[in-house]
Amino acid sequence: MTPLLVLTAVVLYAQQAMPRMTSVDPDSAKAGDILTVTGEHLDKGEVTELYLTDGKKDTKCQMTEQSPTALKFKVPDKVTAGRFALMVLTGGKDPKLIEQPVKVTIE
Repeated sequence: MTPLLVLTAVVLYAQQAMPRMTSVDPDSAKAGDILTVTGEHLDKGEVTELYLTDGKKDTKCQMTEQSPTALKFKVPDKVTAGRFALMVLTGGKDPKLIEQPVKVTIE
């Protein structure tokens, strides 16, 4: 039974925690504004890049602060008005782009 417990622990440890965003404040902004996203697994090792996406075009955002439960980003000057989802590029050995359930309106 002990080898099975060790194997289970190794498998669980090897899995990377996925970033999950739960809210953005404010939920509408203009180019140049700083927004705060809250959630979990948002630190530098878990989230390496952040994008605004409309499903067709992705616009990279500059992150200004990061912690495990929050990150701040600047709305890019080149983004057009509209409603966008946030999307992250994960860190680690197998980076993935993951669209988050959080949306923001750019005026």
